[in-house]
Amino acid sequence: MTDKFHVSFLHLLFQFFCFLIPQILSSPPLPPPSSVSTQTLVLPLKIQELPKGSLQNLKPSSNNNNNNKLSFRHNVSLTVSLTVGSPPQSVTMVLDTGSELSWLHCKKSPSLTSVYTPLSSSSYAPIPCSSPVCRTRTRDLPIPASCDPKKLCHVSLSYADASSLDGNLATETFRIGSLNRPGTVFGCMEPGFSSNSDEDAKTTGLIGMNRGSLSFVTQMGYPKFSYCISGRDSSGVLLFGDASFSWLGPLNYTPFVKISTPLPYFDRVAYSVQLEGIKIAGKLLPIPRSDFVPDHTGAGQTMVDSGTQFTFLLGPVYSAVKAEFVRQTRGLATVFEDANFVFQGAMDLCYRVPPSRTGFSDFPAVSLVFSGAEMSVSGDRLLYRVQGMTAKGGDSVYCFTFGNSDLLGIEAFVIGHHHQQNVWMEFDLAGSRVGFAQVRCDLVSQRLGA
Repeated sequence: MTDKFHVSFLHLLFQFFCFLIPQILSSPPLPPPSSVSTQTLVLPLKIQELPKGSLQNLKPSSNNNNNNKLSFRHNVSLTVSLTVGSPPQSVTMVLDTGSELSWLHCKKSPSLTSVYTPLSSSSYAPIPCSSPVCRTRTRDLPIPASCDPKKLCHVSLSYADASSLDGNLATETFRIGSLNRPGTVFGCMEPGFSSNSDEDAKTTGLIGMNRGSLSFVTQMGYPKFSYCISGRDSSGVLLFGDASFSWLGPLNYTPFVKISTPLPYFDRVAYSVQLEGIKIAGKLLPIPRSDFVPDHTGAGQTMVDSGTQFTFLLGPVYSAVKAEFVRQTRGLATVFEDANFVFQGAMDLCYRVPPSRTGFSDFPAVSLVFSGAEMSVSGDRLLYRVQGMTAKGGDSVYCFTFGNSDLLGIEAFVIGHHHQQNVWMEFDLAGSRVGFAQVRCDLVSQRLGA
């Protein structure tokens, strides 16, 4: 992204620009989670559209005396509000299944206005560079940790627009509902993530949820988590633990794709699954299966990523999908003809939509076919309105919510959270699989009292 909160997909770019093959090292395990409970935690999710480039300092919503619930908001990013430190400080963090290390913007002086101030917390502890966590557990990060002049563990995160975050690894007490997790490893990062310091002050951090040893879900000790994302201005849920609800119905599972040998373009701790084909209006496109399989460098993996907004397909597959979608929508809407306009750098199929059109239920559904599961994208999830842009005649501009990975320079298929709306998403780490079920997430929220 221009930064993580401005354009939610660009954090992936750096992962694929990192050409050094990660090392597989044996290392001592992290300290076991203290008081990890088998209790299922249900967190209310609130979806709200915010101005582009802002992630407001959202306060925890009323929990109706249920201390396992937290606010969870979304615009182009999914965010969760929780408390950190002793005494507790409220923070807002982007939920990102595509990242490992959780981090917070940190201020070094308690007198400065900040959501999280480590000097005000008695449970904050920086990690020395001599620690096994610093020496071994950071090897799979895009840039392995180093030692700063104070002998503290230094970490850096870089992004495609040349912006970066620098800071130190530390431990702190994180509180999810009624569950405390002392000693959680995270990055205490200097503000300066983007060129806009005012926006930096509104963004607190990111909560990494992939399969890496430093990810939040791994440190929490939960073998499974789920979420359900509703449409705009509706409610949904984030759930830690087992979701054995009779009313949910059976899930369709697809297994993780795992490659033990380090490859330069394969993220081994991502939620990587096997995309096998794509249908439009039930028609399976004649795309060779080899186009969906990672090559000898690892390029071509398919990742399920809550930190990316839209879905991106490698060039040959995207071209086939675009051509067939244009063919099947001929007569339903007018293609926006402007060779100089590409939405968010990778979405070059847009339409002129008159004010009289109220939705896209007549557009053909696009189905992503996985090994053992299928995800259908239909209706309003197919097109996304470009805010502040008007075509001739007063028509609005809507763009196809599948983009071209090649235009971003990434070597992967990425399934973003926009296409996960009204789908129960279960990430089963113990079973090495992702489960899908089409549901009404607002009704799920009501059932769970979120």
